Amino acid sequence: MSNERERLLDRLFAIGESLSRRESALALIGLGSVGLELERLDSYSDLDFFTIVRPGHKADYLDDLSWLADVAPIAYCFRNTRDGYKLLYEDGIFCEFAVFEEAELAQIPFAPGRVVWRAPGVPETIGSPPDTRREAPEEPPAEWLLGEALTNLYVGLLREHRGERLTAMRFIQGHAADRILALVERLQPARGGQRDPFTPERRFEARYPDMAAILPEMLQGYSRNRESARAALAFLDSHFELNEAMKAAVLALC
Repeated sequence: MSNERERLLDRLFAIGESLSRRESALALIGLGSVGLELERLDSYSDLDFFTIVRPGHKADYLDDLSWLADVAPIAYCFRNTRDGYKLLYEDGIFCEFAVFEEAELAQIPFAPGRVVWRAPGVPETIGSPPDTRREAPEEPPAEWLLGEALTNLYVGLLREHRGERLTAMRFIQGHAADRILALVERLQPARGGQRDPFTPERRFEARYPDMAAILPEMLQGYSRNRESARAALAFLDSHFELNEAMKAAVLALC
């Protein structure tokens, strides 16, 4: 474990060294488990990072990945956004990264990161979102989450009865389940693990182990949408006051 951790951090450091040899590079910001959450770094981690460059040079780093290939041979990469790539090195280290000019950071939602490397004169604060002083987005009320969960179960079951099993699964075991996970956060405090503000299902098992133990009942797969919906409804009914008409409508389709 310690060797793999060192291997990942060494690779990120080497990318920073590669950037340091380029006058148009400004900073390398590690994110997630190679950012400020180093305690989460393990053998299943990848390298998530932002590369910050001087104005007018963004395309140079997106069109030519030699700043990464100089570090180690690349086995595969593809441009998954207008700003970045997913990339696999030949030795198995996987990267997800984006390239930005400094001015763009004000428009990008991201959690504070760790500055791995920065050019002389670049402030340490470049690793923090410029909008940290803004108010956090308002969380949807529990009533909205509950209504969405119930109606997603209902629509999903209608599609199940129509024979549209795949879209039914998406509504029941995807959309409705997402709302239920959000409701769980209102019901009990997390036991451990850091919440990911962009993908709250991350580390859910560590944060809510009791709830995680019953997830298999709600997520039974493609051929068991009705059973999954019934389990989800039972959970909601045991923790919230449900509208009787909506509850009966969902049950009738289960």
